[in-house]
Amino acid sequence: MRAVVVYESMYGNTHTIATEIAAGLRTVADVDIVSTSEVTPELVAAADLLVVGGPTHAHGMTSSATRASAVEAAQKPDSALALEADVDGPGLRDWFGSLAAMPGQHAAAFDTRIKASVLVTGHASKGIGHRLEHHGRSLVAAPESFFVTKHNDLVAGESERAQHWGHALALVLTPSHAG
Repeated sequence: MRAVVVYESMYGNTHTIATEIAAGLRTVADVDIVSTSEVTPELVAAADLLVVGGPTHAHGMTSSATRASAVEAAQKPDSALALEADVDGPGLRDWFGSLAAMPGQHAAAFDTRIKASVLVTGHASKGIGHRLEHHGRSLVAAPESFFVTKHNDLVAGESERAQHWGHALALVLTPSHAG
């Protein structure tokens, strides 16, 4: 089985979670992990499973305005935030605009968000999942959120939970577990 994990990350937490999901998938699959800046249509087309994730901004997926705000926040003199190297690349919304339809390809969606009620934070994974389905993908799991603190640190145990989630996704698609 071949899996591709595509992520958008502003400050590194979503990148970390994507890396852990990929580690879980690697227990039973060949995996490529790429940012929205690096992913190619050929890589996506070759995947049996496409896993896509990004940070939650303003109750959903990032937009050009929320991405610009995140960059501004990191560039403030007293900020402890560090920007990802490819922060100037396309966000998920832009990437979805170039994603080809691929009916029947298996997919999963995840996000990172502050640990609080979804009514307060929203969650990008729901929109990611809808866009994957709109492009013909079949979700193999409910969209998943991984949590960060208000100080932009991953909540304890989230890296391990992401790795377990990745492994569970892979098991859904292995012949001995698929229905």
